[in-house]
Amino acid sequence: MRLLIVGGTGFLGGELARRALAAGHTVAATFMTRPGATPGVARSPLDVRDREAVAELVGTLAPDVVVNTAYRKPDWTATADGAAHVALAVAAAGGRLVHVSSDAVFSGEAVTYAEDSVPDPVSPYGAAKAAAEVAVRAIAPGAVVVRTSLIVGDGRSGHESFVRALATGQRQGVLFTDDVRCPVHVEDLAAALLELAGSDRRGIHHVAGADAVSRYELGCLVARRDGLDPARLARGRRADTDVPGPLDVRLDCTATQQVLRTRLRGAREFLR
Repeated sequence: MRLLIVGGTGFLGGELARRALAAGHTVAATFMTRPGATPGVARSPLDVRDREAVAELVGTLAPDVVVNTAYRKPDWTATADGAAHVALAVAAAGGRLVHVSSDAVFSGEAVTYAEDSVPDPVSPYGAAKAAAEVAVRAIAPGAVVVRTSLIVGDGRSGHESFVRALATGQRQGVLFTDDVRCPVHVEDLAAALLELAGSDRRGIHHVAGADAVSRYELGCLVARRDGLDPARLARGRRADTDVPGPLDVRLDCTATQQVLRTRLRGAREFLR
């Protein structure tokens, strides 16, 4: 399989590239600012906000599958319009598209969300991700849209780095006890994306961890794994701040897990 990973040098994109190479696929990746250094990956600079550049690159490479992991939280054009540009390019080139979305498309009012739940975002980022989903499904009806949650793994994620900085006194801050998600290990998510890329699946799929944990509980799990004192982690409530976004959002992955060989582990398992 010829695979193009848009945003392929980030945390998830890099893991996906390594896993795809190990499986014998031909892998190309795009980057915005950092080209990455994974051996065997053909890298190309790309700004997904540039519709013509996206069309030219996808047309030239003619991949069998494009996995779009690219986003920029404060940038609607990159997150929403960029996803539409990728979908248009893939549709024109005749390939298959796997688009990575987020649990941020939900408000948290219902707490638990199945794959047929209607997005109701309450943050600008969530609204951009929801708009991206609409565009992708309209332009490329055969695409797979994968909603996921907080991505962690082996100390390399931003959340894990933040926890270590808090526990060692390098940074000040709090971890919210009422901000609940279903964290997924980056290796599980990458494996699931590759499975879906090579399948005939289409539409919305939820790929998140089996455990619902607060950011504070997740921080404690990370600290214990790394031999740090969880007691040094300050706790707080997101509801007492003006930080935008949902509180308790839990993705129901039952339907997708039934069709995947990859087992979606929970944080309490993969961080113990």
